[in-house]
Amino acid sequence: MTPHAGKSLPLPFPFAAIASQPQLRQALLLAAVDPGLGGVLIEGPRGTAKSTAARALAELLAGAPFVTLPLGASLEHLVGTLDLGQALAGHEVKFAPGLLARAHGGVLYVDEVNLLPDALIDSLLDAAASGVNNVERDGISHSHAARFVLVGTMNPEEGELRPQLLDRFGLCARLHNIDDAVQRQAIVRARLAFDADPHGFRARHADAQRALALALGRARATVAEGDALPYDDEVHATVGTLCMAAQVDGLRADLVMLRAARALAAWEQAEAITTTHVRQVAELVLLHRRKPGADSGAAAKAPGEGTSAPTTARDASGTPAPAPADADWGAMPPEPVGIERVKPLRPLIPASVPQGASKKA
Repeated sequence: MTPHAGKSLPLPFPFAAIASQPQLRQALLLAAVDPGLGGVLIEGPRGTAKSTAARALAELLAGAPFVTLPLGASLEHLVGTLDLGQALAGHEVKFAPGLLARAHGGVLYVDEVNLLPDALIDSLLDAAASGVNNVERDGISHSHAARFVLVGTMNPEEGELRPQLLDRFGLCARLHNIDDAVQRQAIVRARLAFDADPHGFRARHADAQRALALALGRARATVAEGDALPYDDEVHATVGTLCMAAQVDGLRADLVMLRAARALAAWEQAEAITTTHVRQVAELVLLHRRKPGADSGAAAKAPGEGTSAPTTARDASGTPAPAPADADWGAMPPEPVGIERVKPLRPLIPASVPQGASKKA
């Protein structure tokens, strides 16, 4: 008997009891409603409930597996590879499933995703977005369903992800240290109460957990209906305005924002997607895609709300007036660069060679 035989796995902290992280809760629930969003990237310092929330989410999905991708995993460990035992014993080519197959229907958790090799992240994000794992290697040509909720965490102090990989994550939640003394005390008390009596603590939150699980199942069923939750041109205009204000590259942000708004509308049991749904999910979609210096306050505004087209000032005759001195704040006028005189160089070869002078070979 192994040392762990007969021991049950530790109980997860209930998702309903997670407090003071509303952005994290919303991002995880939206990704669970529609796993096709491409997963959630959670940025934040140590000890901000990143892994606790990911493990708690899997419990809301009835019978869903929770699979962890270790940092030392290989590409074969992740996507699957040739089953050498079967190949050697029966002389047949057989596929050995990897972690992507085990995570189907559940949650795949990657801690410190920014420390993984790029090849693993690419395969991981491809499967998370498409719901299918395609393997073409080692004489194997195999495809299988891999529909899971991808949750990746990272501490920016330990390194950043390349922009190309950041863009592949559907949503991003950025956590911060709790600076409010009352909130910190409440979180610590809840954690200590759970550690002292996990069963009793979970029993006190059982009703809230059950309500969350029912709401999540209902929202997932609504999203699965292709003709549910229509949207109009105003929703499209809002999405385009927000993405252009953030100066995002490509159209992935537009598509993800529409899907996230649809997931939120399904969670709220709305009849259609509205611009309010779009603005509520916009920051989760744009946080990791926004270009430096882009408008970060546009997510809270509707198209044309609080903004106006730039106009050119004109004088009484209609001639455009000169721009004010502070129109380009921070710009500095060009400075003239002086030209210094350079001492002339003396030629290495004499200007004239005397006649009859011998030439050396």
